[in-house]
Amino acid sequence: MKGSRITALGLVAAAGLWIVSGHFLPHQGSESKAAVRPPEGAAQKLFRVAVETTERVPHSQKLTLSGRTEADRKVMVTARTGGVITDLRVRRGDRVNQGDVIAVLSDEAREAQVAQARAMVNHRRSEYEAKSKLIALGNVPRLELNNIEAQLKIAEAQLAAAEAERDRGIVTAPWSGIVNDVPVELGQAAFSMAGKEIAQIIALDPILAVVEVAERKLGGIKIGDTADVRLATGQTATGRVRFVSRMASPTTRTYRVEVEVPNPKGEFPDGITAEVAIPLAPAPATRVPRSALTFSSAGDLGVRAVDAAGKVGFLPVSLVEDEQSHMWVAGIADRTRVIVQGQDFVREGQRVEVVAAPSTQVSQAKE
Repeated sequence: MKGSRITALGLVAAAGLWIVSGHFLPHQGSESKAAVRPPEGAAQKLFRVAVETTERVPHSQKLTLSGRTEADRKVMVTARTGGVITDLRVRRGDRVNQGDVIAVLSDEAREAQVAQARAMVNHRRSEYEAKSKLIALGNVPRLELNNIEAQLKIAEAQLAAAEAERDRGIVTAPWSGIVNDVPVELGQAAFSMAGKEIAQIIALDPILAVVEVAERKLGGIKIGDTADVRLATGQTATGRVRFVSRMASPTTRTYRVEVEVPNPKGEFPDGITAEVAIPLAPAPATRVPRSALTFSSAGDLGVRAVDAAGKVGFLPVSLVEDEQSHMWVAGIADRTRVIVQGQDFVREGQRVEVVAAPSTQVSQAKE
């Protein structure tokens, strides 16, 4: 009796559990499976990115370097003979023309030596003329004519040397310019004046803007190219490249480049800091927004682009020129769809939904 009661209680408990399972456990019938199965052919939702179509155009890059101005010519005029300075005709800041007298040295008997040499020339010339007449009459051998002619030539050479020595006592300007320094005084008693510095003259028209160019940029600079020069004083001017060195500096491994700037009024001084912008030869480049640049998983700088099938790819680029909001880069083919919005949220090989970017900044590359 007790056993049958236990069996009845077990059957009641099993029936209760079966009833309860119908309310709490899901049924996987054919109809329910059809309801939860996604429809066949439905595509997964793609990530949306904004793209701009690039344009590859010849771009003239400007090489901007800092340098200094230099006088076109600079010389320290020195005395070429001995004496005392008896006449000093220039001061600092004076303008002189070629041939103007800067200083005069004492005579030191140079004029007397010229007079003596000239008298000897006259004497030898008279002898030569007299001997020529006698030789013509046959009274003197012709050999005597050669002897007196040689003596005349020697006297003329001595006269020329005496005149040259006299002229060395007058110090003149070798070319037009400005007197920058006069390190001597009137009446300075220095009888061994040969080699003594009298005045420094600089030529400021034209003025030179000198910069040092790295070897990898040297190939784009040509003689005759125009260049924009801006001085530390705020003055600006336009010049042309006059000289490109073919020998590198042994210390910096850079090359000297000179830009010639007209300076007729001498407004640009020597030795002032100057910023020189030299346009380089045009090279194919693409203008993209600065924000479009990103890094690949390998750390390479570039942009992400979308091909015709909507697949993302990475294009490494090299920088050509940096602007405020855009960058000129090389390495992007013409008519490439570059991702400008959302490029940091997608990866290479991923398919995306493409929409046109709201801005058209890339298409303005020619402006």
